[in-house]
Amino acid sequence: MASEIEVIGWAARDTLGHMAPITFSRRALGPRDVKFFIKFCGVCHSDWTVISGEVYNPTFPVVPGHEIVGVVDEVGSEVTKFKVGDHAAVSAYVNSCGSCRDCERKLPQHCKGKVRVYDSVNPADGLRTYGGYSNLMVVDESFCLVLPKNLPLDGAAPLLCAGATVWSPMKRYGMGKNGDRFGVVGLGGLGHIALKFAKALGMHATVISTSPAKEKMAREELGADNFIVSKDTKQMEEAAGTLDFIIDTVSGIHPLDPLMNLLAPQGKFIFVGVGLGKLQIDSLPMCFGGTSIGSSCIASQEELQEMLDFCGEKNLVCTIEKIPIDYINEAFKRMLKGDVHFRFVIDVGNTLKPQN
Repeated sequence: MASEIEVIGWAARDTLGHMAPITFSRRALGPRDVKFFIKFCGVCHSDWTVISGEVYNPTFPVVPGHEIVGVVDEVGSEVTKFKVGDHAAVSAYVNSCGSCRDCERKLPQHCKGKVRVYDSVNPADGLRTYGGYSNLMVVDESFCLVLPKNLPLDGAAPLLCAGATVWSPMKRYGMGKNGDRFGVVGLGGLGHIALKFAKALGMHATVISTSPAKEKMAREELGADNFIVSKDTKQMEEAAGTLDFIIDTVSGIHPLDPLMNLLAPQGKFIFVGVGLGKLQIDSLPMCFGGTSIGSSCIASQEELQEMLDFCGEKNLVCTIEKIPIDYINEAFKRMLKGDVHFRFVIDVGNTLKPQN
């Protein structure tokens, strides 16, 4: 039997979240596996929520990272989608049971037996999973995505979560088919790529933000057609009933009724920001207007690949700040303050080195 592969990365050892170098093992290449060297990995807020224990108690050490892109180094004998030199990507999950109703419906992200890309145990090899803040990945090709070669790897990395999280409801609810008027709440990592997708799908796009200072950037850099300051009562009243779809990317509990009031009859409101707590909403206006509310989390493998192919066709990637891996502790601090130009991306290939 082939020996396991030694991998280097950065990990948190406790819920304080301080990251430091680590060495660990991944399984040897199997017949259905793709091995690739990680070049870039996005930094997502949910990486912090896991290692800080906000959602559940993680098993340490934790190597985060679920926006992973790289270059294929070796493939197993049964692999058909990849060859050496191809660009590959991995998102939040690396396995599922394959036999439940959700898996049969090609929705492995909802499988109760799904295996997270980090802080899980993969029944395929019995090993703990570690994420993309590391130099090398070994993954079954069923959970490995083909990344179009025309896309820059650094800007493509956040598509694997930020992009997927907003792309999935856009496609599921059929946005962009009828000259739709679209709104996005928040202009951070998820919001900015939702805006880019909306424009690429041909929608009239409105940004809804608490920050007037973001209007110039939203319009001139990202192509927004309209900008509403949600704290401005007059602007909110003037925009009432004008939007067919709204995706709310803001985490944490915040008033939804004023946002729901922006929906046109039969409009749909989808929240994707991860927050703890209960939603409060007035159901009567929803009933009279025939509006609905929903949510979404990440995306299926099919949706992920469809999104990447679409981005390849449109030459569309995320706007990022590229950082060395030894900046990750400072990056977490800045991210928690909202001090990031949309998304941090770690330059793994050039900055992750073995420790002496």
